[in-house]
Amino acid sequence: MKPDAIHPMPDDVIAEGKHLRFRMRGDWEYVERRNATGIVGILAITTDGRVILVEQFRPPVGARVIELPAGLAGDVEGAELEDLAEAARRELLEETGYAAGSMERMGEGPASAGLCNEIITFFRARDLARVSDGGGGADEDIRVHEVRLADLRQWLRAREGEGCLVDYKVQAALWMAGVHPSL
Repeated sequence: MKPDAIHPMPDDVIAEGKHLRFRMRGDWEYVERRNATGIVGILAITTDGRVILVEQFRPPVGARVIELPAGLAGDVEGAELEDLAEAARRELLEETGYAAGSMERMGEGPASAGLCNEIITFFRARDLARVSDGGGGADEDIRVHEVRLADLRQWLRAREGEGCLVDYKVQAALWMAGVHPSL
């Protein structure tokens, strides 16, 4: 998360929860995570052209959401200064069961610039090896999907038809990697 370098002004803390802090900058209210130094999103495509996606219920939108594997950096006790690429490796393995031989930084951008100060850094995972089932931590219910890139558009539409939402960052990461099918 980057400080506002263009219009620096002090922030006031309005409220705090276990994981989030509600702030005000001037007359603008926004939220930030309390225990993270960054956010990572991972585009993982197997050598045979399958995109690795995750699905989980997201209470704020009241629906299951198809997403990139993703997570927080610096949220693990004892690893508060965790490198973003290492966080991406950890999250990919935890959520999907895939280990990456390398992580290539593709770019970064705000998640929702009017709501929060999160900057998501996107990585492309390469040299993938399936080493476990994934599924996330004990408090997560993550379903792992491996979808042929050629079938992705149709598959995503079918999931939407079943009531799932599709996170826009799936398409953004595919575009950044230059492998976007006609979505």
